[in-house]
Amino acid sequence: MIENNKNKILITGGAGFIGSNLCEYFLSKNYKVVCLDNFATGHRHNLKDFINNENFSLIEGDIRDMVACQQAVQGIDFVLHQAALGSVPRSINDPITTNDVNVSGFLNMLVAARDANVKRFVYAASSSTYGDSEGLPKVEEVIGKPLSPYAITKYVNELYAEIFSKTYGLETIGLRYFNVFGRKQDPNGAYAAVIPKFVMQLMQHESPKINGDGNYSRDFTYIDNVIQMNELAMTTQNPDAINTVYNTAFGDRNTLNDLVGYLKTFLAEYDPKITDVTIEYGPNRAGDIPHSLASIDKAKTVLGYNPKFSLQEGLKEAVGWYWENLGS
Repeated sequence: MIENNKNKILITGGAGFIGSNLCEYFLSKNYKVVCLDNFATGHRHNLKDFINNENFSLIEGDIRDMVACQQAVQGIDFVLHQAALGSVPRSINDPITTNDVNVSGFLNMLVAARDANVKRFVYAASSSTYGDSEGLPKVEEVIGKPLSPYAITKYVNELYAEIFSKTYGLETIGLRYFNVFGRKQDPNGAYAAVIPKFVMQLMQHESPKINGDGNYSRDFTYIDNVIQMNELAMTTQNPDAINTVYNTAFGDRNTLNDLVGYLKTFLAEYDPKITDVTIEYGPNRAGDIPHSLASIDKAKTVLGYNPKFSLQEGLKEAVGWYWENLGS
């Protein structure tokens, strides 16, 4: 049995949306948590609720800097690697920086973790790895060709992790995230995720703009389901569970039209005028896949994964958080 209070976790990208939620959760479980972040996309305000926790420490550094990586892994038992430059459009606009962070930075962290004898390296993989594979639901062993520079970088992460497991004996587990959303997700910036962006627009009575006709579908995954998967991946004692990848999703899909409908319904409980906000439609976005749906059978069978939040349940929670923290 793993004793929580004797284990130390490094969360890279710990000031970001997913990373800060992981920091908060594992601190609540009495782990010692180190956050490594360069604040390129993360925010200091995401750390405010636990920055003074005696079990928390912050290292301001970049995973592209090997010295920072080596410093961050000292005395660490587990790495939860979340640091990356997300966004398909960003990678299309600037493939070099995306590659530097997501591939070179990832490799730095693997080498540092190996050299520091870290027990296990759990990392954020991506559903974008499925690329042009048309079959639904997506199963871990069947992928297509990547459709963006971002997708290529996340697939390369999986290849490197597998090599480090086989060659150096470093335990690795990749979590292929599917459209994660929830509290602390940034609604601002050119590459804001669709849910917080739409929430902010609706709260301001602005018309959300959907790329395409709104019938593209996604397996939207609430942050608490993602936290559960990270904990299972980090703590599993099943030898068959390591050195592989898992879909991290709810296992259901909803269209963008469905999504906006739910958002309007839940936000209208706070402001009835939101019901009347119209939706705009534009061209499809380069690199987007039409439909995404995860099979979560592998995670359920091998890790005991049991996601608690559907899209609607997660949206209710997220909308409440956005209204309380960012509403007028």
